[in-house]
Amino acid sequence: MLTSLFRRRERRRAALCAFECIVERARDRYFYSALGVPDTLDGRFELLALHAFLVLNRLRRDHAETGPFAQALFDAMFADFDRALREMGVADLGVGRRVKAMARGFYGRIAAYGRGLADPAALAPALRRNLYGTVNPREEDVAAAADYLRRQAAALDEQPAASLIAGTVVFAPAETP
Repeated sequence: MLTSLFRRRERRRAALCAFECIVERARDRYFYSALGVPDTLDGRFELLALHAFLVLNRLRRDHAETGPFAQALFDAMFADFDRALREMGVADLGVGRRVKAMARGFYGRIAAYGRGLADPAALAPALRRNLYGTVNPREEDVAAAADYLRRQAAALDEQPAASLIAGTVVFAPAETP
């Protein structure tokens, strides 16, 4: 029983480390300055969702080994959203409703970006609808964002599952070399 508790605690710690990597990358100024992502609450959520999708998409490949960690990562992300809403002054009664709406939106993004990686023609519309949902983006920004997403998916595919479930997420450079 103590071993199980220790494993859960270690998994949660690793998930928080992985989420910190996701947050750090999502806050990179590159997205706002070079790709035209709106520097708003919506734009920040979209970048978090995109990077969380990338990591969860990679974890899905080794689901038998990574499933519990993927759930811990998801839980850490939504616990942070809950905390952020409360800090922004959302009333307790409204937090649950908003977090559920965010979760539904996140699941939609996972499906859209997953289709976009499988079918290149579907990626740009998914990015326009989600990442750039509140603005009218330039086509070259959407194309660069699509290229970025594909490069990151490929880089994460090269990372061993053991590193990821230890909380180490290494994204490729944001800008094309």
